[in-house]
Amino acid sequence: MKRISVFLFIIFSSLVVFAQKDKDIVTEQYKVEGNCGMCQKRIEEAAFVKGVKRTEWNKETGMLTVIYRKSKTTADEILTAVAKAGHSSEKVTATAEDYNKLPECCHYKTNTCDD
Repeated sequence: MKRISVFLFIIFSSLVVFAQKDKDIVTEQYKVEGNCGMCQKRIEEAAFVKGVKRTEWNKETGMLTVIYRKSKTTADEILTAVAKAGHSSEKVTATAEDYNKLPECCHYKTNTCDD
């Protein structure tokens, strides 16, 4: 009887741990400014900070989808990293200095990209 109780306790404890991990992972979307495929690569790479599981930026909609662990990072940290790469979002604006480091094609404020 004691072995069964210990076994059931271990199984129950494992289920609680797995349930908590699922609640820790979130998917969110943010509007991020950009123009082209080069922008897409830069935005997705910048957003891939510690704790991020997946990033995807849609060129047509300008929406960045991020899947991340809330226990390891925050949306503000992710969007700040994207802004440091030169791309403004709805929550964090890139500095003029970071924006000016972008290639000419990626200057989304001027809409000069042919891509």
